[in-house]
Parts: sequence; C-alpha cells; structure tokens
Amino acid sequence: MVIRRLLEQMGNEVIAPLRPSQRTLDLGVRYSPEFACLPYKLVTGTYIESLERGADTILTSGGVGPCRAGLYAPMHEAILKDLGYDFEIIIIEPPSRGIGDIYRKLQKLNADKLSWLALLGLVREGWAKVKALDDLERLSHYVRPREIEKRSTTRVYQKTLSWMAEANSIKEIKEAHEAGVAALKGIPQDPERDILKIGIVGEIYVVLEPSANLELEEILGELGAEVDRSIFLTGWTMDNAVADAMRLTGGRSVKRAAKEYLPEMIGGHGQDSIGHTIIYAKDGFDGVIQLSPFTCIPEIVAMSILPKVSKDYDIPVLSIVLDEQTGKAGLTTRVEAFVDLLYRRRRQRLEAGI
Repeated sequence: MVIRRLLEQMGNEVIAPLRPSQRTLDLGVRYSPEFACLPYKLVTGTYIESLERGADTILTSGGVGPCRAGLYAPMHEAILKDLGYDFEIIIIEPPSRGIGDIYRKLQKLNADKLSWLALLGLVREGWAKVKALDDLERLSHYVRPREIEKRSTTRVYQKTLSWMAEANSIKEIKEAHEAGVAALKGIPQDPERDILKIGIVGEIYVVLEPSANLELEEILGELGAEVDRSIFLTGWTMDNAVADAMRLTGGRSVKRAAKEYLPEMIGGHGQDSIGHTIIYAKDGFDGVIQLSPFTCIPEIVAMSILPKVSKDYDIPVLSIVLDEQTGKAGLTTRVEAFVDLLYRRRRQRLEAGI
C-alpha cells in the first residue's frame, strides 16, 4: 500500500498486484523455467495477472551478487514479451550500482513533475506508514499466542491494516497506528500462558509473503509461539538501501555474528540466516525456523551450515523448503511436531535445572 500511494501521488495510475493465489502460482509454474525458485514463479504469475488487468509498465527491483535474483527481471521481461505482452519494465537497482540510475528512473515515474522537496515529503509519509505497519505486525506476533479466543488477533490485525490503508497523511498515520495498537492490546489475553519464542530466518520473499509461507506466523502463534521475524521492511531498507548507499555495509551485527561460519556474502540472505540464528540463540529463543525456496542456492548453503550452528549454540533449527508442491496440511504437521519438541525440551531443561 505504501508504494502504491507514492506512485499515485506522483501522477501514475497504479494497478496493484493481487495477493498471490493458486491461479498466480499455476501461471508462474506454466511459464517459468522448471528449476526456478518459488518466488520467481509467483512473481511470473503476478506479472501476468497484472498485465491482464491493464498494466503497461512493471516496476521491480534488481539485485547484485551470486544470487540469481539479479537476473530475474530481464528473464521475466523476455518470457512475458515472448508470450505477446506489450509493456515496459523499470528495474530499480541497489544504490551501490549508482544513485544516478535511480534518479533517472524516479524522474521517469514522476509523471506530475513534482519537485524534489515534494517527493521528499511523500517519502517521509511513506516511511512513517512502513514503520507503523511493521510495529503493528510485531505487536500481533506478541498478542496472538496469548489470545483467549482463537484467531481474534488475526481478525483485529486485518482491521488495523484497513485503517492504515485509509491513512493519507502523517497525522492520519499516527492516529491509525494508535488505534491499531489499542485494538490489538485490547484483545483478551492469558498472561500466564507458557509461550515459546521462535525466530524465522530465510529468503526475503518467502519470509515476508504469507501466501508463499502458507501463513506460518499465524500457525505458530496459534500453537503458542511468539514469532520474531528476521526481516521487516524497515530493517531491510536501512540495511540494504540506506546503509548500502552510504557504504556502511561492513559492520552490521548480523554479518559479524555469521563471520565464523560464513565469512563471505554469497548472495540472497544465506549469510543473514546464519547470523540471525546465532543472535536468536544468544537472546534465549527456544528455536529457529529457516524458510528456503526450492533451488535457492544461498539458503541451501546456509542449510548445510545450520546443523553446526544448532549444535554449537544449543538451539533447535527446522529447515523448511518451499515449492509449488508444498501444502498447508503437511507444513502444519511439521511445525506442530517442532513446537511439541521445543515444549518437551523446555520441560526437560527445567527439570534438570538448566
């Protein structure tokens, strides 16, 4: 909703992508290379659905490093044009590739020729909304495992999202955020409930997109686990856009934490998956779940290292590989078994006085 409003305020007609559905995935599987990862296939289907609805321009991000994601936009463009779609694709590359390129592309999107001062105001408003949305989502992760009425948190959280969608100024964003916080905190909770703390690491798309991870956070919350997700839009933007643009990429704590096991950047979020798992262990979390799209090389590398990290830091890790064959029932069964293991492990450690 943030990018949509920004583009609309710049004078563009925006056709926002639909939430990925089974049809989205079916289209992506049909027209993508067989061994492309799940995010690639979902994005393929999303582009097709958007073009079917009248879009004539696609705005997407690029990438650098060994991860194949940097090649996805040109590959998508070639496939979609082979299918007969007539469109233009605008690829926003990371700031390290050159601020000038970003400037030129933003000017292309600035249909109303707004001044840079006006654009800065829009960015400020958008950033305020992103921060508020992340804050509400974090709060929902805290409340959900403590809720007395099952799924009450999910229902209220969806209402807070609708309030945020209607907020069109910093004042309205603040009011919607305060109302959302009050609504979530007002959900009847059981403060005495035994709550697990589980961290989620992995590739950014499957970590952030509920339709890709089959609403894993809701599943865990309703099983009595408070979730901490390693990637939020605010943190990702600061680490990968602001810090990257200012050449401040060398000293972040996650990279330092991973250095002993994976000292090199291997693309994607493989190094981050190692570093965040170590940080979660040091912070006393009960367990970690790694989400990896099938064939994702960075997460495959991380997956091969995580058993060593798990042993060294005494923290259970469950690695889940996601593709178009993954079903919610099977995923839920695996997660339920992992949660049971963590509860049993906690009881045994308490009995042993650890």
